[in-house]
Amino acid sequence: MPAPIRNPLSMTYFQRLLTLTVLAVTGLFASANAQQSAAAATQQTPDAAQQTQPASPSTPPASSKDKSAANPDIKKQEQTGTSNDRLFFALPNFLTVETKNVPPLTVGGKFKAVARGAFDYIQIPWYAVLAGISQAENSEPGYGQGAEGYGKRFGAYAADGTIENFMVGAIFPSVLRQDPRYFQMGKGGFWHRSGYSVSRIFVTRTDSGHSQFNFSEIVGSAAAAAISTYSYHPSSDRNLANTGSVWGSQVGYDTITLVIKEFWPDIRRKLGKKKQAPAQ
Repeated sequence: MPAPIRNPLSMTYFQRLLTLTVLAVTGLFASANAQQSAAAATQQTPDAAQQTQPASPSTPPASSKDKSAANPDIKKQEQTGTSNDRLFFALPNFLTVETKNVPPLTVGGKFKAVARGAFDYIQIPWYAVLAGISQAENSEPGYGQGAEGYGKRFGAYAADGTIENFMVGAIFPSVLRQDPRYFQMGKGGFWHRSGYSVSRIFVTRTDSGHSQFNFSEIVGSAAAAAISTYSYHPSSDRNLANTGSVWGSQVGYDTITLVIKEFWPDIRRKLGKKKQAPAQ
C-alpha cells in the first residue's frame, strides 16, 4: 500500500489513473469472457450432442493438487501462506493468495510479509514520483523548494507509506488476530467478484478463519494518518481536516486496489497465453 496523497490536485490525477486502471481491468475481463464465448460457439457442430456427453470416469476433474502443480506460486502459497506475485509484474502483491488452503500467518509472518512489500525496490521510484508531483504543485509549502524541499517530501512519503503498511498489515492484525491477506474469489461474474473485493475493506478473516469487521483496515489506516500528520509533516497541515482527508483517500485507494487484486490473476493468465501463442 503506497503513501497517502495529501494534495487535492495530486489526488485528482491519482484518481484518474486508478479509474483508467479499473477500466482496463474491466475491459480485459470482458474481452476474455467474449473470447471464451466465441470459442465455445465455433466448436459447436451438428454432432454437438456427442460432444456434450458426460466425461468418462477415466478423466476425473482436476483436483486442488493438480492446480497447485500447474501453478508453482499456488503451491508456494499453500506452503508459506504468502505469495511472490506482483501487480502488473512490478507492484508487491505478497499478501494476495489464490487459494484458501493456506496456513495461518504468525505474528512474525505478518511482519515479514509487510516488510517485504514496504521495503521493496519498486517503492523508491514510486515515492520519488509522488515527491516530484508534490514539489511541482508546491503542496505542503512548509517543506520549501529546491533539493532540501524535495528531500523532505521524499522522506515524508516514504515514512507515510511504511507506517500505513505496518499499521494495516502487521500491527493491528497481530493485536486483533486478524488475517491481513486478500483471498481471491477467482470465479463468478464481474460484478459479483467486484462486490466481494469491495466488501473486504469492511469484512476480513480472523486467524481462526471466521469473518469479522475489518478493524485493521479502517482503524489502522486512521491511526497511520494521525501519526504521520501530527509528527513530521509541516505544522500548518496538522489539523483534523487534513488527517480525515488522508484517511479517506487511503481507504478509497485500498478499495480500488482490492478490485485490481481480484482480477489480476485473470489478466496475468491471459497475458501468459498470448506469450505462448507465438511460440506454438
